[in-house]
Amino acid sequence: MVAQTALRRLKLDRVWWLVTPANPLKNHDGLPPLNERMAGARLLARDPRICVTGFEAEIGARYTFDTLSYLKRRCVGVEFIWIMGADNLRQFHLWQRWADIARLMPMAVIDRPGSTLSVLSSKAAQALRAYRVDESDGPLLGKTAPAFVFLHGKRSHLSSSALRRART
Repeated sequence: MVAQTALRRLKLDRVWWLVTPANPLKNHDGLPPLNERMAGARLLARDPRICVTGFEAEIGARYTFDTLSYLKRRCVGVEFIWIMGADNLRQFHLWQRWADIARLMPMAVIDRPGSTLSVLSSKAAQALRAYRVDESDGPLLGKTAPAFVFLHGKRSHLSSSALRRART
């Protein structure tokens, strides 16, 4: 749902769904191998504009900043927008080099259940509030970072963790 919302509301050509080797902020006990998680993501990503990739493992990226820096260097001329669920914005200030991520490329924060009201008072959202673009101002393409938009709309309770629990 996040990818579909981003494609439609941001008028994107493509979404790259990055399946990470392991989130440094989460417990990895019982985490299935990367290839199994990618296969599961591909089953969900039925739109041909959604590309499921695990390239972070190939380039040895452990943190989002490393991944996004790599993309900017390797894909010169491509306009990227970092997309994340609002639940991640709540803890974004804990991410390695989070302020640098915000300066690398515009960000779209997609509303998630339980995040609508509280997330915009989070430490990172407050630090970035001067760079917030109203969702009625149109797509982020062409905007210079830092810039972020909070997109409201239909929300899903699904998460990668919940989907893995349902399979067991």
